[in-house]
Amino acid sequence: MTTRSMFLPDPIHAYLLEAGLREAPALAALRAETAALPQAHYQIAPEEGQLLGFLIETTGARACLDVGTFTGYSALAMALAVGPDARIATFDVSEDFTAIARRHWAAAGVEGRIALELGPALDSLRRHIDGGEAGTWDLAFIDADKEAYGAYFEACLALLRPGGLIVVDNTLWRGRVADPEDRRAKTEAMRRFNADRHGDDRVGLLMIPIGDGVTVLRKRRAS
Repeated sequence: MTTRSMFLPDPIHAYLLEAGLREAPALAALRAETAALPQAHYQIAPEEGQLLGFLIETTGARACLDVGTFTGYSALAMALAVGPDARIATFDVSEDFTAIARRHWAAAGVEGRIALELGPALDSLRRHIDGGEAGTWDLAFIDADKEAYGAYFEACLALLRPGGLIVVDNTLWRGRVADPEDRRAKTEAMRRFNADRHGDDRVGLLMIPIGDGVTVLRKRRAS
């Protein structure tokens, strides 16, 4: 839920984009259109999209979950990184935002790799579990309503194979998680999620200060 890595000084961030970012034209076009929306701050940072693509290429992921589509940047970043035989399931409740996503997926020629499921994401994830897909997915990206992060994590963990990755956005929550005076519901939800994952021996954990904080979790065993 931030369009840049907010914990970096401006000159360092500018250098990161100049020297470290390789953004496909299709992603840049989607990001430019999204920037004109009042809700543009929902967009992930381009360096975060690059991280998703890098993890997919590194692990050979072919089945990816995307919890929170918005205008489709994360799904597009994943679709560009996987092969043509891949499957990406992305979940959102907004027909308006996802209409932008569909248009850009089609323009990039990857719409056949992406299945958009409209409706509450947790219901969709549970349908996949009930449909016998537990342990068959390679990677999940979570960027949706913060109070439900724990439930999304548990559903994604069930769907992932051992060794699969869960990438979680906003885990530093604009620095508010480190402010003991901030007792807002979303801040408390992110604090609780981070604390639960820190003590969760089912997963390996790496927190990275890009975007608004990204935590990468690796499933250690069947759950």
